[in-house]
Amino acid sequence: MTHSGASLPTTPAGWPRTVTVAFTGASGARYGLRLVDCLIRAGIRVYLLISQAGQVVLKMETGLEAPARASEAEPFFADLFQASAGQLRVFGRQEWTAPVASGSNPPEAMVICPCTTGTLARVAAGLSGSLIERAADVALKERRRLILVVRETPFTSIHLENMLRLAQAGAVIMPANPGFYSNPTSVDDIVDFMVARVLDHLSVPHALIQRWGE
Repeated sequence: MTHSGASLPTTPAGWPRTVTVAFTGASGARYGLRLVDCLIRAGIRVYLLISQAGQVVLKMETGLEAPARASEAEPFFADLFQASAGQLRVFGRQEWTAPVASGSNPPEAMVICPCTTGTLARVAAGLSGSLIERAADVALKERRRLILVVRETPFTSIHLENMLRLAQAGAVIMPANPGFYSNPTSVDDIVDFMVARVLDHLSVPHALIQRWGE
């Protein structure tokens, strides 16, 4: 499927837009992989962050054994998504010199997909013990789009309070709750439904699903 970002203004590096995507240890690794795939196809530069638990879940749910070192993971994922040179960057969990760690060079948006309730809590508390948490904190303080695809059920009052706190701070809380009015016939269809909702909130054109009423 082809997406177009050609009409968007370019960054100094030449890419139309830059979006950070973080994989954490919640179930739903396929959501994150499909999201990165669609962003790359749309010609968007992606900064990829993966927690240690995220790597474990990635292997459990998809069979992908991503290298632990960012320097090795970057060519691995660039090849996986067939990214152009420099289009996909992978940063280490404590790589504090990464662009996403500073408000002077933030990406346009950040998506934590999937997002654990632990990550949700730490971001809501303003903690920055890892690059994922710091990048989310930067997105909030710089008034950039921050989307959290939370994957847990049921939610406790603590989870709900953390969601409310982040929503009030400007984040988009998007639990991984796919709809079925499009009559999905495969797991890929269900994954695409959620990814389509994320892309909508990033203003990235796509044709992953049939729109309501169409």
